Amino acid sequence: MEKIPKKEKARKIAEILDQLYPQTPIPLKHEDPFTLLIAVLLSAQCTDVRVNKITPILFKRAGNVYDMAKIPVEEIEEIIRPCGLSPSKSKAIFNLSNILVEQHNGEVPQTFEELESLPGVGHKTASVVMSQAFGYPAFPVDTHIHRLAYRWGLSSGKNVTQTEKDLKRLFPEETWNKIHLQIIYFGREYCPARSHDFTQCPICSKYGRKNLLN
Repeated sequence: MEKIPKKEKARKIAEILDQLYPQTPIPLKHEDPFTLLIAVLLSAQCTDVRVNKITPILFKRAGNVYDMAKIPVEEIEEIIRPCGLSPSKSKAIFNLSNILVEQHNGEVPQTFEELESLPGVGHKTASVVMSQAFGYPAFPVDTHIHRLAYRWGLSSGKNVTQTEKDLKRLFPEETWNKIHLQIIYFGREYCPARSHDFTQCPICSKYGRKNLLN
């Protein structure tokens, strides 16, 4: 397999992703920035499929920040239990809802600093909200994107923070919001974590690290 510059490799990978996923709907069901924020928070260590089964129940009970701020934490915890980590997630949802009401006029803030100051909201969650709710250029990197970036030789980052920096350098800023979703879709359909045939993968077979194919 010929060695090509990372920038060129990234461009070719982007072409493949554009062909396979010209449209990239957000996997998590939501109605507005607030419901997206809650859905992303719930998705930590939980599949999008499961989150999408739980959020309609939760949002039927409280579909806006004002109602969510009034529900007892115990009730939130009971509803979201199938998503895992329900004790901590329920407290975060309750507390951040009250903070939004008391400090932000019930609106989800549109800066990384303000979002990441909310309970239960880390950089990845803030990045998803900034990119998908507000259209701000961001490159949310979860463990799946981190894994694929390494497989494809785009990053040797030891953590998602370094991988995010590497990917931002390789892909044009105007593509970040779309391509992070394309990578997620590709990973689910063609590039799973286990039992993966690298020689048959549309990207790994052409641009993957050599040691993966041996």
